[in-house]
Amino acid sequence: MAAPRGDAPEGGRYGEDVFRPEQAGEGERIDFGALAYDDITMARLRALGVGPGWSCLDVGAGTGTVSRRLLGEAGVASVLAVDRDARFLAERSVPGLEVLEADITSPNSVSGRFRLVHARFVLMHLPQRERLIRTLSGLVEPGGVLVLSDAVDLTSERAPDTPYTAVMRAMWQGLRATIGTDVSWVPSYPQLLRGAGLVPVAAEIHVPPLVPGSPISRFWADTWERSRSAMLATGLVDDATIDAAVRYLGSQECAALSAGMLTAWGRKPEDAPH
Repeated sequence: MAAPRGDAPEGGRYGEDVFRPEQAGEGERIDFGALAYDDITMARLRALGVGPGWSCLDVGAGTGTVSRRLLGEAGVASVLAVDRDARFLAERSVPGLEVLEADITSPNSVSGRFRLVHARFVLMHLPQRERLIRTLSGLVEPGGVLVLSDAVDLTSERAPDTPYTAVMRAMWQGLRATIGTDVSWVPSYPQLLRGAGLVPVAAEIHVPPLVPGSPISRFWADTWERSRSAMLATGLVDDATIDAAVRYLGSQECAALSAGMLTAWGRKPEDAPH
């Protein structure tokens, strides 16, 4: 089944209308997400065999936490960390880490073949996702793996009506209208990977607990603040509702599900053409 395109409005892109890297505290916001998800990501990558001798490509590497852990903990040979704005990567360089400032949506923005190609919370913000998955698959060497992670929205119609659920729904709608973010297609990852010629494929979901003061709770509070204008524009929430949701996240009354992270992976056959 074809995934919806979810193209961003003309001129609207992640890092421009919202989540601008030059805005104070943006690196810290990204790091809160890393604290919530990095251990899960690293456990999956190690289970897939990532280790010494591997050459790795980390797409949309952000502040570089996964890239550095691949080098320091998994002991891989090298990591090419790619981001459209590489300022956070340049600030935290380590041996074995090569930084490339490039737009993965541009043709031939990355060259070479890699044993691991990894992208987390990247494709959900971009148009032409099926084409991008094929592009990333083409960067995997025979026997290597492509690992993709993106968000899945768990604020269903049956979720209790609270300021939290109202704000989460407004956030997804506002980000889609502003920069084209679309998580509705993420559950189709396994089939899209299989369609790109990878086999076998599999997937899993992790939902970090919303505990007052936890990294994921702080990540959402900061994300809402930075996307407040987009949320208000939906008409689904007002400032008071957003403020109430932030207070709810930081209280013992919080009883909600965070958005989950779906991770899907596929391996390129050893006999695939180079």
